[in-house]
Amino acid sequence: MTVQPSPRSIDGGAHSRNANSSNSRRFLIGGGALLAVLAGFYWYTHSGNVGAGPRRTPSVPVQVVAAEQRDMPVVKDTIGTVIAYTTVQIAPRVSGVIEAADFKEGQIVKKGDLLFELDPRPFQAVVDQAEGQLGKDQASLVSAQQDQRRYALLYAQNAVSSQLRDQSDATAKADAAVVESDRGTVEAARLNLEFTKIYAPVDGKTGPILVQQGNLVIANLTTTPLVTITQIKPIKVSFSLPQSDLPAIQQRANEGKLTAAITLHGGIDNGRTLTAPVDFVSNAVTNTGTIELRSDFANQDAALVPGQLVDVTVELDDIPNSIVLPRVAVINGPNGTYVYRVSKGAVEQVPVSVQFDDGADMAVKGDLNAGDNVVSDGGLRVTPGAKVTIQRVTARPAGGKGARGARGARGARGARGGKAS
Repeated sequence: MTVQPSPRSIDGGAHSRNANSSNSRRFLIGGGALLAVLAGFYWYTHSGNVGAGPRRTPSVPVQVVAAEQRDMPVVKDTIGTVIAYTTVQIAPRVSGVIEAADFKEGQIVKKGDLLFELDPRPFQAVVDQAEGQLGKDQASLVSAQQDQRRYALLYAQNAVSSQLRDQSDATAKADAAVVESDRGTVEAARLNLEFTKIYAPVDGKTGPILVQQGNLVIANLTTTPLVTITQIKPIKVSFSLPQSDLPAIQQRANEGKLTAAITLHGGIDNGRTLTAPVDFVSNAVTNTGTIELRSDFANQDAALVPGQLVDVTVELDDIPNSIVLPRVAVINGPNGTYVYRVSKGAVEQVPVSVQFDDGADMAVKGDLNAGDNVVSDGGLRVTPGAKVTIQRVTARPAGGKGARGARGARGARGARGGKAS
């Protein structure tokens, strides 16, 4: 018996053969495309004339800065508070009614300028009364002195007893004492009359008038001052540094080189630096581990105002002949700090140690010389030995942040003893 193949079996076998053939074609096409890509990449990376050698790696564009050799000031930056040189609360010495205020609020006054006037009439009456009593007692003294001379003459002639003579002497002395007491009373009355005019005890700027004209003020009982005067020429700047800086502070102060520089911000004074010697170092460290220092500034233009916060830079030391680089040129690596020096179109890694960092510049120590070109921008894109193209030489500000404070400090040092404005 002959078995006939099923039509379904014949169709299924043909379909399977067609599918296998299609997969083989796809594989051949994909493999050919991959070979074409690899061949193109090989051609791209090895194109060029025969014998031209391997393709050169393109150079990396960088910016460089020249290493500078100079004295690097070791400075500390902190925040200072401007405080008035003197603050005086004006209060009455005698009781009376305020008749006039002879200044305007916020006015700059000089020592001796008239500020307030109290009603003088009660005090003038007391002066007149005291002067009248003085005149009466002076007349009694004259009479007693005449009796004293008379009894002394009679006693010499044995005309009166010694008792009468002694009595006349005692009366004359008592009247003389009364006259002296009267003179003191007159002086006190005149002084109280003078106190009805209140003068400025210091140069300074007045605040608001706190007790207005027409009010009765009581001496020694008025708790609210009439006005407050703050002396702002000169003016003080108070600031604090960590106690760890105390040895350098003391050494610098003993050498007469401890100065402070402050930088103003805003308006026409923006960026202006004022310098002055540090003339006060506190005698105790606070519980926060800091020590207070103060400097006096002449403040002739009244740029500094009590309560104002200012940036203070204090120079504590110098690193002589140090190699100074901008902070951006020094790189922190896993094995320490280093820089990339550019030499003959390539970079080399030079390990350095940082001696001082003022936030803008660094004093470093290592195999560097003044004038060496160091990568300041692009250092993260290069490796040791890489070829570089110098795009631009970075312009250095004159000394950076630390040198700014140092210049001011040195300026003050040169004119030590004076007050900076």
